[in-house]
Amino acid sequence: MATFLYRLGRLAFRRRGLMLLAWTAVLVAAVIGVSSVSGSTTDDFTLPGTQSQQAIDLLEREFPQAAASGATARVVIEASDGQKLTSAAHKPRVESLVEELRTAPQVANVANPFTSGLVSASGSIAYAQVTYAVPQAEITSAASDALHEIAERGADAGLAVSLGGNAVLGEEESNAAELIGLLIAAFVLVITFGSLVAAGLPLLSAVVGVGVALCAVGVASSFVDMASNAQTLSLMLGLAVAIDYALFIVSRYRSELREGHGPEEAAGRALGTAGSAVVFAGLTVIIALAGLSVIGIAMLTTMGLAAAFAITVAVLVALTLLPALLGFTGTRVARGRLTTRRMRAAQHGRSTTTGVRWGRFVTRHPWKMLLSSVVVLGVLAVPALSLRLTLPDDSMAAPGSTQRVAYDTLSKGFGPGFNGPLTVVVDARAGDDPKSAAEDTATMLSRIDDIAIIRPAVFNEAGDVALITAVPGSSPTSRATVDLVADIRDRGAAVEKDSGAQLMVTGATAVNIDVSAKLGAAMVPYLAIVVGLALILLLLVFRSVLVPLKAALGFLLSVVATLGVLVAVFQWGWLKDLFGVDETAPIVSLLPILLIGVVFGLAMDYEVFLVSGMREAYVHGATPTEAIVTGFRHGARVVTAAAVIMISVFAGFLLDDVALVKSIGMGLATAVLFDAFVVRMTIVPAVMTLLGARAWALPAWLDRALPNVDVEGEKLRRLLDARGRDTPDPAPAEREPAVSAP
Repeated sequence: MATFLYRLGRLAFRRRGLMLLAWTAVLVAAVIGVSSVSGSTTDDFTLPGTQSQQAIDLLEREFPQAAASGATARVVIEASDGQKLTSAAHKPRVESLVEELRTAPQVANVANPFTSGLVSASGSIAYAQVTYAVPQAEITSAASDALHEIAERGADAGLAVSLGGNAVLGEEESNAAELIGLLIAAFVLVITFGSLVAAGLPLLSAVVGVGVALCAVGVASSFVDMASNAQTLSLMLGLAVAIDYALFIVSRYRSELREGHGPEEAAGRALGTAGSAVVFAGLTVIIALAGLSVIGIAMLTTMGLAAAFAITVAVLVALTLLPALLGFTGTRVARGRLTTRRMRAAQHGRSTTTGVRWGRFVTRHPWKMLLSSVVVLGVLAVPALSLRLTLPDDSMAAPGSTQRVAYDTLSKGFGPGFNGPLTVVVDARAGDDPKSAAEDTATMLSRIDDIAIIRPAVFNEAGDVALITAVPGSSPTSRATVDLVADIRDRGAAVEKDSGAQLMVTGATAVNIDVSAKLGAAMVPYLAIVVGLALILLLLVFRSVLVPLKAALGFLLSVVATLGVLVAVFQWGWLKDLFGVDETAPIVSLLPILLIGVVFGLAMDYEVFLVSGMREAYVHGATPTEAIVTGFRHGARVVTAAAVIMISVFAGFLLDDVALVKSIGMGLATAVLFDAFVVRMTIVPAVMTLLGARAWALPAWLDRALPNVDVEGEKLRRLLDARGRDTPDPAPAEREPAVSAP
């Protein structure tokens, strides 16, 4: 692989104009494509085989007028100054709004608050439940605009009108987080390289790669139901890894120039060595993200595949566009006019770098550094034992948004349970007395303490399937509501035994509970798959048994510590004001799975760039301890800069008002912080010091069986040395008449 990438680097360097033109054409085509389609996103979670989904499928057949899978909206109306909506002044205005809702696009049914019992006890708050004939993904902009216009007319009539439910499309997201992340990344790159030219290359390549990826995801959303956070995750990861991969290659290119190679040769060697590691690191992230599809949840699948595509584009840009850009800059990349005297001395080997000093410190005190690091991460991981999972709802919407106002107003007027009513389905098609079964179910529900309201049963046309709405007394994301759903389902067995009718619980709250349970159950198997993959890949790269085991255990430690921090901040509320967390709630159920997939790739990224230098030095005769210090000399500065950039890009999303985006940003930033600086820069050298030469041991039979992927480019260096000249045979597309070597 190293030889192929070497040739690719030189080819892109020579044909830089053509390569730049090709990527420009791809970017323009992507922009034109996304501007010519109308994509849509969804937050719907469906999980075939769960009780909630089975009930929805039954309602689709037996209650087609209810549009069980259709999008819903809650139009919450509040009278000002404690006035009553039932007054002669306000009631006609509310009824007028309801009539307008009935004629709005795609609306299937509207529940009138005055005839459906949807007016609060105080009479000052009411809501109209709007059911659409299409699912959320098919809600048109015209239908959404009509909903907002009706709400505005209600406000003009002196009523406070807010909108909730999944039919309410979100507002355009701010780009402040991305801009802040880019600015910090630019600052770190300038400090690292001491050159505006060198710092600009990773940023330019990242912008191109992210632009292509986001436009492609936008085009794809017009053909498939795309998760609403797919583009956010693609942006986060695509921006961070694109900058990091370019950073590694540009750094190696500058090193090759300082060793006396010409620009074209330096580009080839940089791609043949650092480029090989980029391919491996990118492949690990892609596999981990694409592997999310095996869980079987469509929303998670689209998020994983979209982010995996963004990583793929980042790798391709680093391997093709970046060498072309290096061709335009030539040796100017190595001119660090913004460097300090100390930085220049370190570059020329006249002083010791901070990374080398840290590596020597850790190797002198391996037991102390290992135990202290493990204890710190272990303590931070303790809150993860209380991890609870949920799916995002309007309670996690941005403060002040119409969804959040609607949620809070409903809770104030009716109680928190009104934001997540349960739909209890009584399937009596196999029973003898459907009416009696429905009555028994209603009686059973009335005996449960946490149910606030039970509405009368509604039967289908055949009279053998009943639908009962039960409003919990607790909020949709509370532990009490989760226990309530489990309690109703457990009691359903007695109803079925007595009447032969099957009882099922569905509705948005029940679906969220089922999906969260599925994701929680899938976390450990998925983690096992990812760790197993890490062991195999690192075994191929480092040709060692203990190094992969150490890397995998370190990865697990950083993941559980990160989950502990997320629980402490978002679930327990520790330091929530510092991080702008409006209110505590369980952790979004898709976050741990995403965290495992993403952090795995990033952890292997740093592992390869840091430990490959150690292995190279050891193979060339250095003692195990000297090899560790050498690895820090070559990789510590670049890994540190890459980690700081990653943390900056991810932490920028803490400025987002949406709790889900905020938690993803904090989770990824914290994970990179722990994995890069505690695990890779401290635990790894400490463990390898204690292992000594045993760290690189590999049974002879396994050594013969494993293919040599040559991530470090050792075969390439031997080939160049054997030929006694700078270049091997040119790439096939550029092959010239053979000449004898001098």
